[in-house]
Amino acid sequence: MNKSQELELLAPAKNADVGIEAILHGADAVYIGGPGFGARVEAANAFADIKRLSDFAHRFDARVYMTLNTIVNDSERLEAVRLAWLAYENGVDALIVQDMGILDSDLPPIQLHASTQCDVRSPQKARFLESVGFSQVVLAREMNFAAIRQCYETLQSARIEYFIHGALCVSYSGQCYASFAATGRSANRGACAQLCRLPYSVYTEEGKELIADRHVLSLKDNNQTDNLSALIDAGVRSFKIEGRLKDVSYVKNITAHYRRALDQIIAERGDLKRSSDGVSYINFEPDPRKSFNRGFTDYFTRERHHDMAVFETPKNSGEKIGQIVRIASDAIEVKSEEELHNADGLTYLSRDKTLMGFAVNRAEEIDHGLWRLTLRERPISKKHPQLTPGTVLYRNRDQAWEEALSKSTAKRLIGLNAFWSASEKGFTLRLEDSRGNCAIAQACPDNMQKAARIEQNRINIEKNLKKTGETDFELVRLTLNDEGYFAPASIVNAMRREALEKMQKERFDHFERLPKAHVTESLPYPDAVDFRANVLNEQAVRFYKRHEAVITEPALETGSVRREVPVMLTKHCIRYALGLCLKDNLDKVKADPTLKSRYRPDPLILKSGPNVYRATFDCKKCEMTLTARVKTDTSLGVVKLKES
Repeated sequence: MNKSQELELLAPAKNADVGIEAILHGADAVYIGGPGFGARVEAANAFADIKRLSDFAHRFDARVYMTLNTIVNDSERLEAVRLAWLAYENGVDALIVQDMGILDSDLPPIQLHASTQCDVRSPQKARFLESVGFSQVVLAREMNFAAIRQCYETLQSARIEYFIHGALCVSYSGQCYASFAATGRSANRGACAQLCRLPYSVYTEEGKELIADRHVLSLKDNNQTDNLSALIDAGVRSFKIEGRLKDVSYVKNITAHYRRALDQIIAERGDLKRSSDGVSYINFEPDPRKSFNRGFTDYFTRERHHDMAVFETPKNSGEKIGQIVRIASDAIEVKSEEELHNADGLTYLSRDKTLMGFAVNRAEEIDHGLWRLTLRERPISKKHPQLTPGTVLYRNRDQAWEEALSKSTAKRLIGLNAFWSASEKGFTLRLEDSRGNCAIAQACPDNMQKAARIEQNRINIEKNLKKTGETDFELVRLTLNDEGYFAPASIVNAMRREALEKMQKERFDHFERLPKAHVTESLPYPDAVDFRANVLNEQAVRFYKRHEAVITEPALETGSVRREVPVMLTKHCIRYALGLCLKDNLDKVKADPTLKSRYRPDPLILKSGPNVYRATFDCKKCEMTLTARVKTDTSLGVVKLKES
């Protein structure tokens, strides 16, 4: 069983600068896209930047993981392997991988982490991935505490990673084929068209409309703040924040928020510690509501509930700030306990539940809690005819908050114990960090003299030793054994600088790369291998066959699958969300059996423009499947299912 008690806060990095800010704000590790083959094509980075990020992270024993998690065809596989070697040479600590063809290639001695696209929903799958060389396995977001615990108890050494914040894909593990089937843009290739965020009308198979133009597949954002302790008890050791396309203010805020929450848990319990070094000093109050979100849900960690989807809009509506009390031609008066600012962005829902918005030109508090907001768009009655007294307003851009986060907002320092001693032979300064690294500086003046004012001498020594300046260090404990010898400030300062430089070098010299897991046994692959296994290259074919898997068809992206296929498998259920779940209404049906037909799990039809899906329901598993015909003629390669 995995006995590790180290907790890792894993933050996203759109680029190196964002990654550095994530480290400063408390991340123990960051994940970033390389020049290619990452599941976010818009978040690619050159190796020079990745090297810069790795060098910075390693100063704090933090880690950098690079995404190599798309599927590749045979013409691309060797290039993907080349990038893996370049990642290793540029300091990357682990690769995040989906394609078993890459896994089964000539990779460098680098740790491997299973991508969310590996779709881990069972202990058997988690154990299999561990057996073939993965050191860290991310579980499906839909898993509850009990299911997570089962995986933890099955694993021997691999760590469990779990998403704790950010956007939710409606399909299990983000394994969605709707985008490719409809447009040729493959989510498995980093080009998802996000069809789940479109508005849909829902019909019965007989054509009766149940709901019109609503975002029935759009989920609220994940937020596991209140569940961190339970997730730790279930076995989670890496806490992952979604968002490789998110801006720097988002990463600063959300990373700092979870850093504070995890540190509090660590402080309360004696059996846990963080995986990297240093304390992040944050000069703002983190608040997830201030960053982009669609509202929050803890999804399925506890149990199914009705507050998971957000039918009104897939956009950032913001936090509720108050309501309108009066409207003039160029301004509105708003009752709000929040402080409002010039250039704030405000939103509201129209009568048809469409999210509308406007920018504040000038904000003035004319009475306590009463604000006059002059708008840029005027006359208001023409530009925003649905604004009326009583309209509830939300703020999706807090200008003062954004300005504050655009500045330097954190400093991260590694605590050192310092030991100062003096004798007739001279002075010695020894520094020690929590990992056992040690640095010594000595000075031997010609004339050692006793201090005329012993206590003041000690105060001066301590004051000068604590001047760590712009280094990565701070003195958290100082032991003085000066024996009354006077220590000139010039000597103390020079010794401090020398010892800190030595400590920096000592930590660099003793930095250890993560060990690559050894393949210890050959287990059979536990799942079916149809197109959802995403087999796009011959090396993957050989991998699955070696693990006793019967490959029934290659990846959808080969273009060989030309029929109606399940494009989404979801735990989210439209019937449940619409109040039409039989299980959820058993008491009503028992009281009035004539209602049974209303709640029967009959298929539904979803339509959004040219996109049409048939939704079927497996009530025993509490799952919904959306099927659609593959429309695209795109082909990314041909895979032979029989070895030549």
